[in-house]
Order: sequence, then structure tokens, then C-alpha cells
Amino acid sequence: MNLPPSMRVFERGWLSSNNILFITPGETALVDSGYCTHAEQTLALVQSALGGRRLDRLVNTHLHSDHCGGNALLQRSYGCRTTIPVDEAQAVRAWDEAQLTFAATGQRCERFGFDDTFAPGDVLELGGMAWKALAAPGHDPHALLLHCEAEGILISADALWENGFGVIFPELQGESGFAEQRAVLDLIAQLDLRLVIPGHGRPFTDAKAALQRAYSRLDYLTADPQRNPRHAMKVLVAFLLLERQRMELDAIVEIIGASRLMRAAASQLHPDTGALVAELAGELVRAGAARMEGNALLNVR
Repeated sequence: MNLPPSMRVFERGWLSSNNILFITPGETALVDSGYCTHAEQTLALVQSALGGRRLDRLVNTHLHSDHCGGNALLQRSYGCRTTIPVDEAQAVRAWDEAQLTFAATGQRCERFGFDDTFAPGDVLELGGMAWKALAAPGHDPHALLLHCEAEGILISADALWENGFGVIFPELQGESGFAEQRAVLDLIAQLDLRLVIPGHGRPFTDAKAALQRAYSRLDYLTADPQRNPRHAMKVLVAFLLLERQRMELDAIVEIIGASRLMRAAASQLHPDTGALVAELAGELVRAGAARMEGNALLNVR
């Protein structure tokens, strides 16, 4: 990856976001902390890399559960200063379940606090380098990217992966998200990049090719109103399966009914949630991501 010496990237599985660790004589910092079920693993990775030093700072690109689920444990372990996107401050301060997306997606996150915020245009010093925050609405209205112009590196979170980007959640509830995602891709296309560190998947060097694939994916999703909700449902069910390994189909139906974003997506696809879950299970099985055992769906990854 040809990283600067003060940077390390922990590439995680799809249940947890990647983590980026910065180590300098003056400060250590971590960007994103993974999902709650992997919090102990996140802590162990950080402890091993720091070799007895404390973690001074924790930064979140956005507050989806797979990016901030390790926050609480890291805060208890290190008392680290925590920086979150400015637009999330009120919801986190009040732990407002209506605004935070954990329950809305059928996922979990232990309550955490924060010390300060950052906003588009702010510059954070991490690893002895200047990182400019860039707005990245689309996947998440409040998400931020981190761009180091001097090194040509972009921490892209879920705005750009090597093969696509994260689910466009706002569109599931009738809010604008596709246009914002396209604008974010246009913004990234203007940057001179030699390395992109995505929220999921391996870091990559060919940003232009990744952008072409992302634009193509966005065109595909916008061409049919059922494509984004169907994709979202498969992703969210697959996430549940990664976390729990085995789920009765009836249990998935119950989770959808209790989860705002999943319920909104399901309502656009089928009037019978049970029938929809059976369809999604079949698609995951055919894709090689799961197998059926009676009325239960089992993870095979």
C-alpha cells in the first residue's frame, strides 16, 4: 500500500469497518472502530499495534454501527478523546434512537459519548499529516471523508469502495440520496489520489477505475425504483446473518417489522414481508452467501 510510516490499516471483514491507526511520538489516533461484536478484537488489534502506549484519539467518519460499535470499549479502555461528525452531535448527546440508525437497521451499538466534532472544511492532524474533512452525503447524510492532499490518500469510508459504495439509505424513506452520492463521486474524481482506504475491502490505488464502477452502479440503481430497496434488504439481512450466523426466517420478519429502514425498504418490494424474506433467502443461497436448514438461514462465509 506504500503507507506513510505513521499509518497502519486493519482490513476487517464485512461485519466491521476497516480501522486506520496513526502513531507518532506525540499522539496516537484511530479512525473508525468496527462493529460491537468485534469490539474486543478491535481493542486487541489496537493494543498490539500500540505496544503499551495509550490511544489518545478516536475519530468516526460516520455513525453507522459497523463504524462506531467499538467506541464504548475503546473509551473505557483508554479514555480517548472522541471526535464525531458535527451533524451527529445532538443525537449522540441525547442518544436519540429516532435519529441514530442502529435500531432502524436491526443492528446494535453500545452507547458512547464524544468530546468534540468536525465538519466539512475542518483539518485534522493525524499521524503528523493534515487531513481535510469533506462532506459525503449519499450513503449517510452526515458522513465525512478525510483527504490528505500531501500524500494523495483518501479515507473514503462508505462513499467509495473498490467495487461500489454503501447502501443509499435516505432513498429508502423517500429522501434524496442518489443525487448526493453522484456529487460525492464527482468530488472524489477531482482529487489527485494515489491510494484510497475504503470503509470495507482492501485499500486500492486505481481510483479512476473504482469511480467508473461506482458511477455504473449508481446508474443501475437509479434506473429501477425497486433496485435500491432490494439491494438494501439483501445487505441488511446478510449483515444480520454475519452477526448471528443462524436465523429463523420468522425472526428476520420480526426484525424487519421493528426496524424503521428495513420496514421502509420492505414495503416498497412486497406486501407480504414473510414472502419477501423467503425470496431474499433464496437469493442469498443462490449467491453462495448462505444455506437453508429447515426454516433457518445459515451463514456460509
